[in-house]
Amino acid sequence: MKPRIHPAYGPVVFRDKAAGFAFLTRSTATGENSVEWEDGNTYPVIDVEISSASHPFYTGTARVLDTAGRVERFEKRYGGRK
Repeated sequence: MKPRIHPAYGPVVFRDKAAGFAFLTRSTATGENSVEWEDGNTYPVIDVEISSASHPFYTGTARVLDTAGRVERFEKRYGGRK
């Protein structure tokens, strides 16, 4: 890699406040705040709105849309193919 053209890559904590879930990973993103992690070290923290702990698909609370009814209403309103 060429020197001085890549952003700094280091450990960062991503925290989902809605679910009370946090994980430590490496990223080029940096946060303004910091948090003390389980290992006793302090890392920058980035707050996210949705993570795998709160996303409906991963938590099993996803809703299934009635696509057949929507297609039938569309064909009724605009006519089917002839």
